[in-house]
Amino acid sequence: MTFGSTRGMSKGYSFSDAVLRGIAPDGGLFIPDDFYVYDSFQLSELSTMDYKSLACEIFSHYATDFTKEEIQRCVDNAYTNMDVKLTSVNGYLNVLELWHGPTAAFKDMALQILPEFMSVALTKNNRHEKIAILTATSGDTGSAALKGFKDVPGIKLMVFYPAHGVSQMQKQQMVTQEGSNLKVVAVEGNFDDAQTGVKNIFANYEFSQRMMERGYSLSSANSINIGRLLPQVVYYFYAYFLMCKKGVVSFGTKINFAVPTGNFGNILACYYAKKCGLPINKIICATNDNNVVSDFMNSGTYDANRKFMETISPAMDILISSNLERLLYDMTGSNSQSVTDMMVSLKSKGVYSVDKSTMDNISTHFWSSYATQEDCIRTIKSVYDRYGYLIDPHTSVGFDVYDKYVISTGDTTKTVTVSTASPFKFNKTVSDSIFGEKDTEQMNEFEILKYLSTKTGNQIPWPFKDLDKKKVLHNKVCNKNDMMKEVDEFCSK
Repeated sequence: MTFGSTRGMSKGYSFSDAVLRGIAPDGGLFIPDDFYVYDSFQLSELSTMDYKSLACEIFSHYATDFTKEEIQRCVDNAYTNMDVKLTSVNGYLNVLELWHGPTAAFKDMALQILPEFMSVALTKNNRHEKIAILTATSGDTGSAALKGFKDVPGIKLMVFYPAHGVSQMQKQQMVTQEGSNLKVVAVEGNFDDAQTGVKNIFANYEFSQRMMERGYSLSSANSINIGRLLPQVVYYFYAYFLMCKKGVVSFGTKINFAVPTGNFGNILACYYAKKCGLPINKIICATNDNNVVSDFMNSGTYDANRKFMETISPAMDILISSNLERLLYDMTGSNSQSVTDMMVSLKSKGVYSVDKSTMDNISTHFWSSYATQEDCIRTIKSVYDRYGYLIDPHTSVGFDVYDKYVISTGDTTKTVTVSTASPFKFNKTVSDSIFGEKDTEQMNEFEILKYLSTKTGNQIPWPFKDLDKKKVLHNKVCNKNDMMKEVDEFCSK
């Protein structure tokens, strides 16, 4: 299997090359030249596998320059202290809990294995230079990447996050992370400022050359990296098989997935699972008040020229959804020139539009709407009051938009909503939504952890225990225009 770029100028890269580069040389995103499609007989065989075996099977069709033993080692090293659970909420809606890992967010499922992929890729390509990974985060990617890349030989990781756009729990996880090869910097601005800053660094040829002279290659740990995106495909297969094992659906029956999305990586992985033969009916794209993707899917025009909203679901506070570029490549019939034109227009004007044929293709697979903050708060309380089930404000977006989907379409197909983070990671929002603000108005988030646990009878996830007692190791704040300077300084040591 080889990989090319969504913009058509970069072709023939191995999985190792694509993982190490992160972004294609022409500025596009790496995509497989083909997708392995499972037939019903093969899916039946896959359905009996545990998570690790399933991951190895799926990876084997894309990481074809890895040996079977290398893939197995990557999976065994990465998937420890993690679990994927499926919880039935009612007769139609089930929840895929992806946050039972070291940072209590779904990013763990991908970011614990990316360092393993990179380590093998470095050896396989006989590359002796070091890798400098630059990542912008809206909250969860940062802590998961820091945990995964801690003290990995030959790799430095630098994480940029919006100074005022993450929760206290998310920030504390990042700024207390130990590791001699790690650096965390807050950016005065929003997530799009941080993400644009990272992309501009990658696009700066002169800076890349200077880094190479120091022995560094630049790469990314965001979902723009194919080595980060591919692992996310696995849990959609696993979720479907769990639905079958629990008797919720019979094997071969199509189901829906409702996916809260910001940067479009997680939901793109769902679409890729469908391309690979998984019986998926409709993919419900759920966005928050920053509803640029939802507007696009309903109008055909992507317009980022709007007010950026800081919401209670901060990981979704994004106006430039990078992974949408990969979907556009598929929906335009692999028209790389069209994709390039759209991305140029987005960068220069903040807007682009697609034709009717592309919109028809999108509508075949996706349905989209958004949830306001008021919707999220109401949904968190409603789900707890009705089912005794706690959800975080991102999962709440998925629940609310799923309700809107059913009301709009009448479709009662069995559905899995993806739960992306532990409710304890956003404990103030969850507690205030259910019990009101009065009891906790004088508490910090760490005190609210205990309060929420006591009130609901749910245990505090182990990644948060004693987090407030850890020493702050990263306290740097920079202007968005100084991000390159920070990388330059970090990689000069």
